[in-house]
Amino acid sequence: MSRSNRERTEQTRQALMDAARRLFVEKGYAETATPEIVAEAGVTRGALYHHFEDKKALFRAVIEREAAGVADEIERRATRQTASREALREGAAAYFDAMEVEGRTRLLLLEAPAVIGLPATAQIDAENAEATLRAGLEALLPQASASALLGPLTAMLSAAFDRAAIAIEAGGSREDYERAIAALLDGLADQLRR
Repeated sequence: MSRSNRERTEQTRQALMDAARRLFVEKGYAETATPEIVAEAGVTRGALYHHFEDKKALFRAVIEREAAGVADEIERRATRQTASREALREGAAAYFDAMEVEGRTRLLLLEAPAVIGLPATAQIDAENAEATLRAGLEALLPQASASALLGPLTAMLSAAFDRAAIAIEAGGSREDYERAIAALLDGLADQLRR
């Protein structure tokens, strides 16, 4: 495939994902029809099925891209800190910033588990934001890394972050949730040092 064909192929794929994202955020997955997606993207129905097996596969690609965007924001910001505690706190702030992108909380935390299932959603998270959280916890809590606690702690804290993002989206105080996350992290560090 020539470079220009590859570029056109990638542009078509991105146009489909962008159009689908807009519609999924506006109407929800169930209420979005593939003819609307191709019309919004300005491509043919054949182009949709050339790139994606079906609407669900397109939705999963959108979710994977959103999850990668969250992880990129966390990594970009948290790696500037040298102290593990500060890196985790900056990572938390970056997570909440990333989740403020319009529609992202709905897509990642509400629609994805319902559409592609909890195991698939958990796997996507494990490869993205949860992976950055795990790395941060390993640095902050080396004693947990040496025990069987790191996996469960990562999963539980990841769920706490997700619930906080949903609450913030619904009008909760982000500042309060950031303080609560910091208190959880500090409490864990204190408990595991004993």
